[in-house]
Amino acid sequence: MNREKRTEIFRRLRDNDPSPTTELNYSTPFELLIAVILSAQATDRGVNKATAKLFAVANTPGAILELGEEGLKDYIKTIGLFNSKAAHIIRTCRALVEKHDGTVPAERDALEALPGVGRKTANVVLNTAFGEPTIAVDTHIFRVSNRTDIATGKNVLEVEKRLLRLVPKEFLHDAHHWLILHGRYVCIARKPRCGACLIEDLCEYTHKTED
Repeated sequence: MNREKRTEIFRRLRDNDPSPTTELNYSTPFELLIAVILSAQATDRGVNKATAKLFAVANTPGAILELGEEGLKDYIKTIGLFNSKAAHIIRTCRALVEKHDGTVPAERDALEALPGVGRKTANVVLNTAFGEPTIAVDTHIFRVSNRTDIATGKNVLEVEKRLLRLVPKEFLHDAHHWLILHGRYVCIARKPRCGACLIEDLCEYTHKTED
């Protein structure tokens, strides 16, 4: 795929959705961090239901520490892997209080040093909370990037690096959200909705459907 095609793809995605953002509900960088940790192997809708109740009573590291691990579990028990997530969140809150005065750091190394926070979570926080031009490659972005030929790679890190290099700079900040939403609602895993796709004529996927 050449640069002209990629530019037109992202131009269309931007025209269709000029201000994309996460579907996770949050009001502070800390709330976003917790929501992203909870979202692993869970739906955004499920996370939003849990955090609506959790954040109403505890939306700071100190407040969640006061809940304790068992108290936290009561709010997130409807989410997959809630036991391990509760343990990670408590340790993360403790680290934020002890090392960062209770605030979420805006630096990659500091974010990735937090328990339960890997590169993908750090990228989401850096992009969505702090406006950095990062791309968190999840299963949707990995699929869309490889399927369309926008940026191919054998693993998520390869795809991330290629996207950062190949996506035109004017689109880089929002590319993360456009690709996730496209993969979630149009370029779905089992049978992509090619007939409803606004970039179908630019996509280089060889097994397009009529749906």
